[in-house]
Amino acid sequence: MASQQETDTMANNATETVTGNSPAMVSLAAKYSNRVLVKSIVERDDGGVGLIGERLVIGGWVKSSKEVQKELVTPAPAPKTDDHGAAEMDLSPPRGEKDVTCVEILQSRIPFFRTIIRVLSGGAGCGSTNTIREKLEAVLPKPPPPSTLFLQISDGSSVAPFLVVVESALASPARLLPTGTCILAEGVLNHSSNQGKHVVELKVEKILHIGTVDRDKYILSRKRLPLDQLRDSTHFRPRTTTVSSVIRIRSSLTFATHTFFQNNGFFYVQVPIITVTDAEGFSEKFQVTTLLEKADKEEPNATKEVEGVTLDNIKAAIKEKSNQVEELKRSESNKEALTAALQDLRKTNELASQLEPKEKTKPVPSIKIDKINISEDFFSRQTYLTVSGHLHLESYACALGNVYSFGPRFRAEKKESAKQVAEMWTAEAEIAFSQLEDAMKCADDYFKFLCTWIVEKCGRDMEFISGRIDRTSIERLQSMMSCSIEKITYTDAVRALEKVTEKIFEAKLEWGVALTAEHLSHLADEIYKSPVIIYNYPKAVKPFYVRLNDDGKTVAAFDMVVPKVGKLITGSQNEERINKLNARIEELGLPKEQYEWYLDLRRHGTVKHSGFSLGFDLMVLFITGLTDVKDAIPFPRSLGKANN
Repeated sequence: MASQQETDTMANNATETVTGNSPAMVSLAAKYSNRVLVKSIVERDDGGVGLIGERLVIGGWVKSSKEVQKELVTPAPAPKTDDHGAAEMDLSPPRGEKDVTCVEILQSRIPFFRTIIRVLSGGAGCGSTNTIREKLEAVLPKPPPPSTLFLQISDGSSVAPFLVVVESALASPARLLPTGTCILAEGVLNHSSNQGKHVVELKVEKILHIGTVDRDKYILSRKRLPLDQLRDSTHFRPRTTTVSSVIRIRSSLTFATHTFFQNNGFFYVQVPIITVTDAEGFSEKFQVTTLLEKADKEEPNATKEVEGVTLDNIKAAIKEKSNQVEELKRSESNKEALTAALQDLRKTNELASQLEPKEKTKPVPSIKIDKINISEDFFSRQTYLTVSGHLHLESYACALGNVYSFGPRFRAEKKESAKQVAEMWTAEAEIAFSQLEDAMKCADDYFKFLCTWIVEKCGRDMEFISGRIDRTSIERLQSMMSCSIEKITYTDAVRALEKVTEKIFEAKLEWGVALTAEHLSHLADEIYKSPVIIYNYPKAVKPFYVRLNDDGKTVAAFDMVVPKVGKLITGSQNEERINKLNARIEELGLPKEQYEWYLDLRRHGTVKHSGFSLGFDLMVLFITGLTDVKDAIPFPRSLGKANN
């Protein structure tokens, strides 16, 4: 594996190659496209000055724009005439001027064209010819005044925008100026004319692509939309500076996670997303089944049937009986039939009025397990989206030693929370031949490694985060890099909270119950004002697999609680004694057949082992200072929300 210095060099210079003929000439074109990343220019130590004069292709999306009108060129004097009275056209450029545009030439020759019209119309003495002349002059196009467009674009590689300068003669300003327009352009890098904000700019000579935007329908046409509104447009929100910066930090955290575990001798294991095992024994799970589709095909009208009569049939009968009543009203010879038809129509309407409210409120019928054959399902048994890969990791820890996994986990808890959604990513580690203290030490090191990595690798994004979201974010990370994390027992935590007099907690505080998010946050934010590890919890509040302590009342589990976020890491030493594990499964009334494979790890070659899991999305919250986890996830899935 490459050293950290080698890794950094490859990451920073992945797109940079030197031509063989001229070592001084540097090609910055990306490996898989011909464009140059904005980051490779604006994040240079010299801000891009060393590349002045280079011809580059730049692509990105317009963040903001400005159009500056040019002064009109002074019209040329009246044309000379030859001996025959014909106009002479001087096509030579004015002295001292270069690179005159076609628009400027046309503007300077407008008097000449008007003279031609007067000649063709026969002079100004005749009223009819005046009319013709006026019509012809009205047809002449009036070119828009020339202008220069200043476009600040972003290609997602850096938080800093890049200045692109385009002359209106190259493309219509109406197409280029709207926010969100995609542009690919070729030009030469120059010193910026606006030194206050930009060091260099691209003077465009050729437009290669324009992806236009409908201003009225494009949501980002409105300035500074709040984050909660952007959640309804997750496919566009990465184009905002805030979200793109958060995602770059998230990407860097992913790389840091793999780097930490790989550098410390862990093997990466992909655990299943679909499982038959409840990893905690008491979690809310998403069931995976294909039987809903089968039931829908077998009973397509199940939601509309009432005693064998459908709502559609009743509405059709009402229409038919109404027509019959109208026909009988027009005929006075059969009053008895009219009376009977009215009674029949009234009863049908009453039936419809009873059925319609039920139809509106009646939920889609669920499939009851006792009425279906599970063996006909895809996996021939009940399966779920995993809430944790912890148990599966243990099987590989018992063969490879140290292992880790990184991926999505799912919880079907129907509650709204700023710290919890249905799908969240988790980094999990399992260490063979280790105990609780080893897992706590590894979790401590991993947490500090992530903080250090972001400070060192994401400086520009963190500067933006500090200015836009949380002014204390950089200082908070720097303090975490070398802090000593306090370790206290659950009992000590309860005693510390019992001494709090300035605050009344919503949940009753007593030994033996789970500490709430409010309790944990108060410990980290107010009492210790730094991360704190709480260990040796009551066995009733932790999963069945956690190792029972000698006191018989507590288990070898821990939580790391950090300021602003609360519980970030949870871990434990796991029970290797099969008799103790069996007793816990029976005590909690768990289906033992689900865990036979897990018990086999204790029957054959058991070992002491421990591990932990880190809430990856919550780590993004801690780093950025965001308050809602939905803003830290590219496509959040929460209660009632799965738009794309």
